[in-house]
Amino acid sequence: MATQPTPAALPEPPASQGSAARSVPFVPAPSEVGAYLRRIGAERPVRADAAGLRELHLLHLRAVPFENLSIHLGEPVVLEEKALLGKVVGARRGGFCYEVNTAFAVLLRGLGYGVELLQARVFGEGGKLGIPYDHMALRVETVEGERWLADVGFGDHSHFPLVFDARDDQEDPGGVFRIVETADGDLDVLRDGKSQYRMEIRPRELADFAAGAWYHRTSPDSHFPRSLVCSRLTEEGRITLSGTKLITRTHGGRDERVLGGDDEVREAYRELFGIELDALPVVSPPAAQPPVVSPPSVREGNVNSDSR
Repeated sequence: MATQPTPAALPEPPASQGSAARSVPFVPAPSEVGAYLRRIGAERPVRADAAGLRELHLLHLRAVPFENLSIHLGEPVVLEEKALLGKVVGARRGGFCYEVNTAFAVLLRGLGYGVELLQARVFGEGGKLGIPYDHMALRVETVEGERWLADVGFGDHSHFPLVFDARDDQEDPGGVFRIVETADGDLDVLRDGKSQYRMEIRPRELADFAAGAWYHRTSPDSHFPRSLVCSRLTEEGRITLSGTKLITRTHGGRDERVLGGDDEVREAYRELFGIELDALPVVSPPAAQPPVVSPPSVREGNVNSDSR
């Protein structure tokens, strides 16, 4: 029987750093790039072009799961490039958007791509937008100067990057996507006609996302502290483990079953996602979760938009 982890003490909410002073982007060492490529089963692209980006994007989605296990294991969520390389590559884990998209950005920079972090707000029920800095996406530039929207941190989404400056339909194995300009100069990303998230086009710093990550790690209004998810793309479809429920989707089919105990759950994490766990993540009941107030930057409304 796995012991339940003790939740880590919650830190004070981080303040928004803003983007007035642009920091120098972190670029990994060649050895770190090589280890990352081995992690996702990719060959080093000959050049930083669109074909290489498409291959890396797809393989990343198949190898690195979208997961929120750290929240329920009492592990810190650290928005720092070296720490995220250690988690995704060294510990062979995944993460939510801030973690896996930041790690992917580091890999791309090490391969010669230009990468900018963009903040977005996710559309919820009734078309309501989420909090500022609620999601992170990437604007990637190739050696030819083409710009792409890459996002390996939104769960079930496009398999390949989208042409950032295109405004017509873009066919993808994950659906039909379209990027639409809003009246305020933002960009809405649509999938099969339904709005997914709204991006600002101004590039951001990693520190700008600290308040959004804190909110999604601690707030009872976020779905992440209330549920478990570990999900990745497969060649046949998608596989998702949520607590003890295992959902396998293949082309045109869906199978759902409840696993039979801790050992079977631990084996599923290991065999299906490559994640070794000593203790299993446990969702705390709502009454046991400490009260959460919005970070000052969100409460005062002086940060820009976003959500996931």
